[in-house]
Amino acid sequence: HEPIRVQGQWLTRVVSGYLNYYAVPGNLIRLGGFRAAVCRLWRQALKRRSQRNRLQWSRYGRLAGFYIPRPRNAHPYPEERFASRT
Repeated sequence: HEPIRVQGQWLTRVVSGYLNYYAVPGNLIRLGGFRAAVCRLWRQALKRRSQRNRLQWSRYGRLAGFYIPRPRNAHPYPEERFASRT
């Protein structure tokens, strides 16, 4: 198994890249669903690391809050790049 820190750093990079690409106005609700799905899948993967299944919600909440970024508008005015400048 990779250490949790290494997994968390990888997830931070992957989720940040996805959010930076798709974070436009009107899409934040869907990106919140994407983050929730990533959190759920990561928790399931972490629970499988031990036969005792001792990943408590309080600890996992801190891990997810620290490593998995929340969606925000990365491009508040996406049409602005097409505006002509003189």
